[in-house]
Amino acid sequence: MVSDLARAESLIGSIPDYPEPGVIFRDITPLLADAAALRTSIDALIAPFAGGFDVVAGIEARGFLLAGAAAIAAGAGLVPIRKAGKLPRPAASVAYALEYGTAEIEMHDDIAPATRVLLMDDVLATGGTIAAARELVAGLGGTVVGTAVLLEIDALRGRDALGDAPLHAVFHI
Repeated sequence: MVSDLARAESLIGSIPDYPEPGVIFRDITPLLADAAALRTSIDALIAPFAGGFDVVAGIEARGFLLAGAAAIAAGAGLVPIRKAGKLPRPAASVAYALEYGTAEIEMHDDIAPATRVLLMDDVLATGGTIAAARELVAGLGGTVVGTAVLLEIDALRGRDALGDAPLHAVFHI
């Protein structure tokens, strides 16, 4: 018998050479479309941090989808962390390196000082996006209590770039 989490993981696809040659894109949309798999995955994402956060900060773009569901499941608020130029009133921004380029993210100052924030994203690759998101939240007075990702690509060693702060990945490849 296949566990609920193993079934959810089996729904994640791999798309070679997207968005650039040599990159394997992990397609979570089949998992998102399956209500049982989505619920199982959301529960697994928030379980290690249950009761320990006030808001979930979702990192654009697929992190928004997971963070919204997680915030509702946990009875918490939701804060978006967006790509540069997408927010009408950015309060802070941080540039960072991706495995295949560079990017910049921004965040509003909608959180009160000392708000306990659970960061959420779909994939941990090199760790640059999550490190930048942690810097953003801290710079705006929030306290990152942990980071939850659906999938960690172990070979890229992103965890090494993030230090000892609590980090939970539901699936590993």
